[in-house]
Amino acid sequence: MLGDREFQFTSADFERVRKLIYEYAGISLSPTKQDMVYSRLARRLRETNKRTFADYLALLERGDRLEWEKVVNSLTTNLTSFFREPHHFPILAEHLKKLQGKSSIKIWCSAASTGEEPYSIAMTVVETFGSFNTPVSIIATDLDTSVLATASKGFYTTDRVDKLSPERLSRFFVRDGVTQGGGYSVKPELRRMLSFQRLNLLEPNWFVRGPIDALFCRNVMIYFDKPTQYKILSRFAPLMSENGLLFAGHSESFMHAADLFRSQGKTVYDLVPKQR
Repeated sequence: MLGDREFQFTSADFERVRKLIYEYAGISLSPTKQDMVYSRLARRLRETNKRTFADYLALLERGDRLEWEKVVNSLTTNLTSFFREPHHFPILAEHLKKLQGKSSIKIWCSAASTGEEPYSIAMTVVETFGSFNTPVSIIATDLDTSVLATASKGFYTTDRVDKLSPERLSRFFVRDGVTQGGGYSVKPELRRMLSFQRLNLLEPNWFVRGPIDALFCRNVMIYFDKPTQYKILSRFAPLMSENGLLFAGHSESFMHAADLFRSQGKTVYDLVPKQR
């Protein structure tokens, strides 16, 4: 009930949040998300000792970088698991086999979250090459600094790895009975294959350089409107290597960018010929 809320949160406050988060991170919040936004940002008001949303939003408008990170972390959902949307990993493996003559292969996971996706990519690389020593480098980025911290540690509770096969668990993880009550840690030789760094896809300058042989941008575009999606895709295109593949989430379609990428089926895209 509105009357039970600790802080007043008007429709005008909500629209102000929507405008700010769109301008900062390109996130397009649905008009139906007002209750969700209140519940998540109310925690930030308490943490910053603000008594009203107006005072808190003024803090954001002043460009407090650390607080903006907290906001983005609060408003984005990091739902992930190992080998999520599993149909993509055999496609990646076949793609890697075609590239085995290259001296350097680069993969970018642009929404690393807590690490399950980039580690799944790394496991696929090792399984394809039959070795931890490969020419593949994996850049794993995310806007959310808190999930990147989890990813870089590479520790997962037992319930997070319970769907992995015993073979994969044995090959890529070690039992950790000390950390956070017990679980599994990614083996150092797998973790060394990845570089975890913060990156906002809306920032004007990316540190990532091409050529990218495989780019995972799965379940990210759902946060953006079509013009923002197109803007990002138009920046992806020049980074892609010849025959590079772009992997999207199962509910995402890039058909509005048909001048840039063409579908290969199963939410996998490559560049249209004129982009090469």
